Amino acid sequence: MTEAATIRLMVRHDIPAVATLEQEIYDTPWSVRVFYDELALENRRYLVAEDESGIVGYGGLLVVESDAHITTLAVDKQARRQRLGTRLMLALIASAVESNAAHLTLEVRMSNDAAQHLYKRFGFAPVGLRKNYYRDEDALVMWANDIARTDYQSRLQHIREDLKAAGYV
Repeated sequence: MTEAATIRLMVRHDIPAVATLEQEIYDTPWSVRVFYDELALENRRYLVAEDESGIVGYGGLLVVESDAHITTLAVDKQARRQRLGTRLMLALIASAVESNAAHLTLEVRMSNDAAQHLYKRFGFAPVGLRKNYYRDEDALVMWANDIARTDYQSRLQHIREDLKAAGYV
């Protein structure tokens, strides 16, 4: 039951399960080595969502000065529609704010309407296009600015309240 999923920091022994999930979700997945390399870097933060069945989602963050970049966000196909993506986003954004980031960015497939909808809910706005970013498809570049400001934090609080009212936290 993914409602009971906990979100925690990814550790090295999570990587094989994360890489397996990555291969199931993406046509051009990151390799196991990429996850090990990413996790070893000081300015990266990776999280996993785990329930009794194992790891059902993960997300990553790269922080450089005042900008944070969501490097990846994925939820097991069987665990979707349980608001795990929302919960992972909240945790990643909290980590960005803790790291003194002021702005967030990410890339998303042009065809991924569900992800774009999620990101817009978090205040991300499209600002550009990266041609052939995914080899077979363009990426929409999105930014959310001033994430530590009261109005943005209020947006996050509303999202948290919605999750709580729906029984997901």
